[in-house]
Amino acid sequence: MSVQRALLVDDHALVRSGIRRMIESMTERTIVVGETNNGRDALGLLGTLDIDLLITDLSMPDLDGIGLIKAALKRFPDLKCIALSMHTSPEYVAAALRAGACGYLHKDATAEELVEAIDAARTGANYLHPSVAGSVTSLLRDSSDVVSPLDVLSDRQREVLQLLAEGHGTRAIADTLSVSVKTVETHRAQLMDKLDIRDVPGLVKFAIRQGLVSLDETPKPGES
Repeated sequence: MSVQRALLVDDHALVRSGIRRMIESMTERTIVVGETNNGRDALGLLGTLDIDLLITDLSMPDLDGIGLIKAALKRFPDLKCIALSMHTSPEYVAAALRAGACGYLHKDATAEELVEAIDAARTGANYLHPSVAGSVTSLLRDSSDVVSPLDVLSDRQREVLQLLAEGHGTRAIADTLSVSVKTVETHRAQLMDKLDIRDVPGLVKFAIRQGLVSLDETPKPGES
């Protein structure tokens, strides 16, 4: 059986190191060939490395895991994606599965559970950590489904929202996304209209409530 080549994406170096050690000690059929701390850099690595499996955190600066999975699968539809998260709520699980993840692991997963998820991805199967399986079952029983307010946003609007909430200015966002300042301003106006929020501080609070950014990632008073 061929070796599966994995890319690890998490904004905590210790987490990446721990996952790498678990993979290297538990299986010879998967090797880690790259790692990075944010989604945007991960997209660049996917374009230069031969990757079969993406293992990514959901909460990261610059480009979160949901955005990364969506963008990665648009470019590499055969890629297998496993989402990592501290969250077990139906909204997070549903968002990851809608984005195209074939696996969802809580960050307290054991090494054995990680290997199970990796082996499932290899065979084209899905894997859900036991702590989130109940959430999905409840979600499927509820015909109204669980919809996140973020679902009304386009992928680009979601990116702009995250970068705004992290404290990036209009010019910096335009440079990061390789678009014009006017385009960023248009997206910001559309965000406010769709979410019925009238100022940037309101957008920041919304992004934090939705788990798109954490308080650690938002600018402190006096920071630009």
